Amino acid sequence: MGNPKKRHSRWMRDMRRANWRLSLPTLVECPQCHEKKLAHVACPHCGWYKGRVAVVVPQKEEAE
Repeated sequence: MGNPKKRHSRWMRDMRRANWRLSLPTLVECPQCHEKKLAHVACPHCGWYKGRVAVVVPQKEEAE
């Protein structure tokens, strides 16, 4: 069974753990409101997911 020859520093350990996510998440277009959203997640703008309303999104009131 192989064993490490020298102990790795905390800096090296932390650098290895910090670089696992190298790309941005993929955004898709919502079929209802055509805004960008994460795939497989309810739309934060209109609340639709899989052809139905999944989340009630409060409407923004316009200041007069």
